[in-house]
Amino acid sequence: MLRWLARLALLANITIGACAASYAAEVSVAVAANFTAPMQRIAQMFAQDTGHKAVLAFGSTGNFYAQIKNGAPFQILLAADAATAARIEKEGMGVANSRFTYATGKLVLWSKQPALVDDKGDVLRNGKFERIAIANPKLAPYGAAAFTTLTKLGLMQSLKQKFVQGENITQTYQFIATENAALGFVALSQVFAEGRVKEGSAWIVPADLYQPLQQEAVLLLSGKDNPAAAALLDYLRTDKVKAVIRSYGYGL
Repeated sequence: MLRWLARLALLANITIGACAASYAAEVSVAVAANFTAPMQRIAQMFAQDTGHKAVLAFGSTGNFYAQIKNGAPFQILLAADAATAARIEKEGMGVANSRFTYATGKLVLWSKQPALVDDKGDVLRNGKFERIAIANPKLAPYGAAAFTTLTKLGLMQSLKQKFVQGENITQTYQFIATENAALGFVALSQVFAEGRVKEGSAWIVPADLYQPLQQEAVLLLSGKDNPAAAALLDYLRTDKVKAVIRSYGYGL
């Protein structure tokens, strides 16, 4: 009798495991570079909570748009803006009405040096630095936001000779972190943790100096029948995930 019960329990475990495996799926996600740290954490939570796996690629939103247009097999795009997601949907590369804002980004002027950047950004006017890092505005929405900020401040002409341009916001951050540039514009999420800037000095750029960085997710056509893609988009809307996003300095 005991042997029979043991065999029954083993069979039940095998059946449950097989069912779980049959429902588990993978989703390929193109993620805006500024969202790297939070998305890595969210992907781990997603796997633990759902059994699905998110396979992540990080880069500039502009490059991802070009790759998707050329047939790259991504199933979800987490863009750094709203315009790119809307364009993908309009051009028939995304599922209609699947777009939503998953985070609202914030631009920050940051330096690894503790006393270089003041809390009003006046360092931009005194010019006591050789290089300032900025992301390519044609590819990276945070780069476009930085250009808009400098234009509104009337500083574009005086500073453009000092620009060190990164292809995306991650490369821009690296220029500053390695001190190849004394300071630069990056996403707040890259330098923010536990309610404060982790190191160095920073000026959080007032939101009225650039267009809102509403970061939108969009389901791509190749992911429309993927249960993991649907599950991830639902997961990004949960309170649990929103708390993680806020912890990196994003608005919602």
